[in-house]
Amino acid sequence: MLFGLLIALGVVIIDQVSKYVILHYVLTDYAAIVLAPFFAIVRAWNTGVSFSMFNDFGINGVYILSGVAIIIVLALLKWLKTEKSRMMQVALGFIIGGALGNVIDRIRLGAVFDFLDFYVGDYHWPAFNAADSFICIGAALVIINGFIPSKKEN
Repeated sequence: MLFGLLIALGVVIIDQVSKYVILHYVLTDYAAIVLAPFFAIVRAWNTGVSFSMFNDFGINGVYILSGVAIIIVLALLKWLKTEKSRMMQVALGFIIGGALGNVIDRIRLGAVFDFLDFYVGDYHWPAFNAADSFICIGAALVIINGFIPSKKEN
């Protein structure tokens, strides 16, 4: 369990430091910085969840979504406590750390700070951050692990 918790702590640190640096040092005088024809660093505030869903609930949404995220984190911590696979410990650490990174934003700032903007022409993928990236990678690892036969099955 300790390994997964250390992974989660590392994710929270990477997420919070990256958000702080982008917000306070990179975007100080700019709303956006275009770095490539398909990518920009932007200032986006998300009061909802992934891809700005449930963005219209105001401050109540902040508390509701934070509460739901904490319940999910508690369930994942219970799972992590019994998990033997290193890959699954990493995956759960990624998801837990990412969820906590976004909860910290919601509680501290009233919204999640997103800054990674990928686009093609006028179509923009919803902006996201390091926490979101770790959550997606962790979820992908959980799915991949589901396709790997366990030693008990062999």
